[in-house]
Amino acid sequence: MTPPAPRPAQRGFTLLELLVVISIMALAAAGVSLSLRDSGQAQLEREAERLAALLESARAQARANGAAVRWRALPQGFRFEGLPPSVRLPSNWLQPGVQVQPATPLVLGPEPLLPPQSVTLSLRDSASPPLRVATDGLRPFSVQALP
Repeated sequence: MTPPAPRPAQRGFTLLELLVVISIMALAAAGVSLSLRDSGQAQLEREAERLAALLESARAQARANGAAVRWRALPQGFRFEGLPPSVRLPSNWLQPGVQVQPATPLVLGPEPLLPPQSVTLSLRDSASPPLRVATDGLRPFSVQALP
């Protein structure tokens, strides 16, 4: 009797090993795609949130000091008019290319009730949808997506 011939060593991966590797790669790809956002949209959201906070701060200063305060958009930034010299608020955008529509000034006080006001922010050379920073006159300024 002759012993059976040795089997050649198997090469390759089992189906289970391949499925495990593919599952890990799919989870990693999903995690990366969820963590990456449109940078233009994130920048615009950051600018809109910052503007809403600045408008509310200027509104509070206007009520506290009894001064008429206006916010005006400029080609390279914006300006708060009517604030006391001791109050210094930023006057530039964090990102270049922020566009404001309409260019009419916003009235921020001193009256506690304001007319409904809004401005629309967009980024030049970006496909991200514009955002509106608005108030109905009673509530604080907030960021709203355009329909």
